[in-house]
Amino acid sequence: MPITAGHIRGTIDSYLEAHPDEKRRLAPVLDLLDAGADLTSRKEFRGHATAGAILVDPAGRVLHIHHLALDRWLLPGGHLEADDTRLVDAAKRELTEETGMPSSVVVPAGLRPLHIDVHSIPANDAKGEPEHQHIDFRFLFRTSAEVGELQTEEVTAAAWRDAETLADETLRSRIMQALR
Repeated sequence: MPITAGHIRGTIDSYLEAHPDEKRRLAPVLDLLDAGADLTSRKEFRGHATAGAILVDPAGRVLHIHHLALDRWLLPGGHLEADDTRLVDAAKRELTEETGMPSSVVVPAGLRPLHIDVHSIPANDAKGEPEHQHIDFRFLFRTSAEVGELQTEEVTAAAWRDAETLADETLRSRIMQALR
């Protein structure tokens, strides 16, 4: 069964139980759900769900990938697919696809996202996509494995970086807390 609006709402509710200070920031996402928006559809340009992976190694470093289309260093992740059943599984699928790491060497740290980030994606005329919002459900994973063969259609490089180098203060502090 594909990811449902109920699963997305339940994931947000669980997240907000742990981070009630973010209710106001995520209110527009809940409003979209209340309005019946299909956040699993990448054609929902008011905002649609994506799944991201925060992969840490035993040294506490975080894996970054260089995204071809955006020409930026990012955390692994991407759009949901019809056969995804949970957001955490979609994040793991994206991680293993982009990095070539087998799913057996990647262990989720939990079923609740460590961070939910809402950010703008620039228009892509080649895909006929206007500027739109991604609601990125970011889950923490652990591994002791190395990166495999990169998905070169989307990723040009991978690098392990210290968590302290992350620009997003909230994400950085949550990772640092999780690593303690």
